[in-house]
Amino acid sequence: MVFREFHVPEPHSHPMSAFDTQLEKVRSADGFIAALDQSGGSTPKALRLYGVEENEYSGDDEMFGKIHEMRTRIVTSPSFHGDRILGAILFENTMDRQIEGKGSAQFLWEEKNVVPFLKVDKGLENEANGVQLMKPMPGLDDLLARAKGLGVFGTKMRSVIKTANKEGIQAIVDQQFEIGLQICAAGLVPILEPEVDIHSPSKAEAEDMLKAALLERLGKLSPDQLVMFKVTLPETAGFYQECIDHPNVVRVVALSGGYSREEANDRLAKNHGMIASFSRALSEGLSAKQSADEFNSMLDESVGSIFEASKT
Repeated sequence: MVFREFHVPEPHSHPMSAFDTQLEKVRSADGFIAALDQSGGSTPKALRLYGVEENEYSGDDEMFGKIHEMRTRIVTSPSFHGDRILGAILFENTMDRQIEGKGSAQFLWEEKNVVPFLKVDKGLENEANGVQLMKPMPGLDDLLARAKGLGVFGTKMRSVIKTANKEGIQAIVDQQFEIGLQICAAGLVPILEPEVDIHSPSKAEAEDMLKAALLERLGKLSPDQLVMFKVTLPETAGFYQECIDHPNVVRVVALSGGYSREEANDRLAKNHGMIASFSRALSEGLSAKQSADEFNSMLDESVGSIFEASKT
């Protein structure tokens, strides 16, 4: 009788997918999300703040070329890295371009250990009921599939609340969640951004209504429907704690909303568990005219201060 040797296969764990690794990072690592998603309307202003005047380019192609140079300079800087930056939000035009020979999303993750997100909204409707809803997003499913294929982890879309109007705020939350669930179904994690205008005369009251509506919708999600929130720094410290602690919420991030970096950081530090997702406050002080050393050192200072405020 021949005895065959029988080998018990070694137990092995499946390596985590890039998505799972990214999810774990976004959920629990220290750091913040860099918003690099200025789009058509806000690009000239972003370039002007960066020291590039409108007479230095003509037409959209050249303008987007210039903003891509600025973003490339930021993300390729040694000061920009996944040890302090969890993720970066890209504009569609940036996602479709390359950085140092790799697709932008792929470069962020593979070279910088920074999780890529994509801004998907098409801008805002005119104000009604004290709010600005998002414009329709035709072709969203195609965009999501393309983003997923390019290695994007999540999305971001913004609407704006001007006053404490219950009907308007409910409409904002309903629209954000409805499209958010379409994004979840495409295998991405949506950042829902119902911004409360920092100049609203009824900001605190609007935040009360918003939080109630968000918690109500969160209660209806199934366990696998994961979302993030991007909210205005609230009037009351710790205000969004129930959202931060909710099992369906990966992370709550804060927009700077027009506050200076100093004030934004100060407010953020009082909201434990909330992290920054700053755009203007991140690039404040950076200029096309700076030498590499000046630029990197200014960016290092920005990143450092926002990282510290996000760690509380």
